[in-house]
Amino acid sequence: MSSGVLFGGPTPEHDISILTGLQALRELSRATTAVGVYWTKTGAFYLVDADVEAEAFIDGVPKGSSEVTLRLGEGGGFFGRRDRRLDLEALVLATHGGPGEDGTLQGALDLAGLAYSGPTVAGAALGMDKWTFGALMVQAGVPTLPRALLSATTPSLPFAGPYILKPRFGGSSIGIDVVADLATARARLEVNTHFALGCVVEPYREDLSDLQIAMRSFPTLELSAIERPLRRSANAEILNYRDKYVGGEGMVSAPRELPASLNDEQRGAVLGHARTVAALGGLRGVARLDFLANGDELYVNEINTIPGSLAKYLFVDPPVAFATLLSDLLREARERPAHRYSAAGADGLVLRSAGTIAAKLA
Repeated sequence: MSSGVLFGGPTPEHDISILTGLQALRELSRATTAVGVYWTKTGAFYLVDADVEAEAFIDGVPKGSSEVTLRLGEGGGFFGRRDRRLDLEALVLATHGGPGEDGTLQGALDLAGLAYSGPTVAGAALGMDKWTFGALMVQAGVPTLPRALLSATTPSLPFAGPYILKPRFGGSSIGIDVVADLATARARLEVNTHFALGCVVEPYREDLSDLQIAMRSFPTLELSAIERPLRRSANAEILNYRDKYVGGEGMVSAPRELPASLNDEQRGAVLGHARTVAALGGLRGVARLDFLANGDELYVNEINTIPGSLAKYLFVDPPVAFATLLSDLLREARERPAHRYSAAGADGLVLRSAGTIAAKLA
């Protein structure tokens, strides 16, 4: 059997997913048989060579790739030429954003009986929903900035401006906007397509900067070094998509201070909140937790359940080799399945006593 890496997908983070996927595929191929499964922008799946380069995807599906289909149910999985099922022991998911990180893909793989790395359906959905994640933090007493849902008819907000607007479902700073007042915020709803499924608004705090930490769940909970990502432009209002990813290797090449220079109290708070969030969110695989902080305040911002480059660059203290990180992801996928369906309790008792459907409609 071989391991696989699944990447791409119909998401604004499609290109970054390709970079993460190719890094994982190349590393796995050094030690074992690994196959790449490319998910196109239109939803098709293709097998690609393990040595393919990123530029081969610029115009779509790389030359020489072969299409496969995903089938659900007993005996499900990926099927290729001559209707042959791919013999995959587990998949590393490198699917950033959209249906690859919101639980959609995870649910399909559960139904197909394929083992995979990363979040469960519930964990993925929670991480992708900024409103629900923030509400959970508040309920658990974890410090986070106040949030509100914004619509075209919102009459007021419970905090003063300026405001930062975020797509309710999304990641990687895509679609984020900073505005001065409520009227401008409402106007942005009409022109920003990323707000179509909802918009979360928070107070914009210029005095707060970013901190990040990675967490992995297997074989035991382990936290990475704490990173202070740096903005490429001193005039940038937020750590944006370009800061994070434009540099050739995804998150690996982004500017940063690692480890971040923090006092003992703040470092301890970051580690403590990370452990709390890992438990609350049912951490599985590798995730990155993002904070906003200044010298006196610290707030949990959001969680990225399938982070760029699988956050491999953050595990420097203690060091974790990328090969080890991937091996552990595959072991967890095999040994701790994301979900096991059961029909226990469906014993026919209700059906035997149900009578006729016609009687129930009368």
